Amino acid sequence: MTETQPADWNRRLAPYRRPNWRRSLFELVLTATALGALWTLGWVAMHFGLWWLALLLTVPAAAFLVRLFMIQHDCGHGSFFEAKAANDWVGRSIGLLTLTPYDYWRSTHAQHHATSGNLDRRGLGVIEMLTVDEYLALSPAKRLGYRLYRNPAVMFGLGPTFVFFIQQRLPFGMMKAGWKPWVSTLGNTALIAAGVAAMIWLLGLAPVMLVNFTTMVIAATIGVWLFFVQHQYEGVAWSRQKDWKRDEAALMGSSHYDLPQPLRWLTANIGIHHVHHLSSRIPFYRLPQVLKDHPELKGMSRIGLKESFKNARLALWDEAAQRLVSFREIRGRAAAAA
Repeated sequence: MTETQPADWNRRLAPYRRPNWRRSLFELVLTATALGALWTLGWVAMHFGLWWLALLLTVPAAAFLVRLFMIQHDCGHGSFFEAKAANDWVGRSIGLLTLTPYDYWRSTHAQHHATSGNLDRRGLGVIEMLTVDEYLALSPAKRLGYRLYRNPAVMFGLGPTFVFFIQQRLPFGMMKAGWKPWVSTLGNTALIAAGVAAMIWLLGLAPVMLVNFTTMVIAATIGVWLFFVQHQYEGVAWSRQKDWKRDEAALMGSSHYDLPQPLRWLTANIGIHHVHHLSSRIPFYRLPQVLKDHPELKGMSRIGLKESFKNARLALWDEAAQRLVSFREIRGRAAAAA
């Protein structure tokens, strides 16, 4: 990438940044209506004792909940509506369904965008990743803790439920950043608790647990997987502060998760993540047009659905080799050296 390209990309992508309020409203209503309809069908199925049907309906419901989170994500970037107030209040409202305190999440996510791919500025809003040297310098107990954290059963099993149901109830990492993160997290928690209590009173505990709780667990797992594969994949680039450049980090440190069309639609094109990091103000429904108009972006950092699952084993950044490696590879090196 030449030194003129970052500014050039900024100019070339500027026409895609303006949202169409009719299209945004359509996407919002369609997604929320589909989620509501699936939940209603699930509750009705439970009423008639068809718990297995209610359970099956949680899978498409989770997909639409993920899509609703992606709309909240666009609101957080100010890209879904032109008016800031519209973005913020729609984002806060969706946060009651996604269990995501909007203002707190928006702040941590902004830090993620400002530091993505920067080894010297790893912090909030990311999946923890150590370099090989950092890992080897840990005590045996801390190494075990990191291995457990990066184990797929924890990362994509227990982890998503912990993040959405427990971690996001308090402003971890921003507890001394004033009153706003506290209002965001505690307000979100209080309104969710009131909503759940009302649903249990109207529908009963079993329908809420089977339909709504299960939907959220599945959606959280999908969301964590998407976030993982967007920045931790074979061929990703990370660098130290002195070598870090925002646009290079966007193109080489964020994946183009080339999903089949139905999954692309359900995930609101979030797989076109390298373009999103180049210009986060582009509404999700304009991202495919960017690839169509700029085909040189299609092959950059591209990974397919099948090959993406191999990335779950990657856990450490090897600065010498400039690539992600697995624990098994590190153990193999140690054994060879011995």
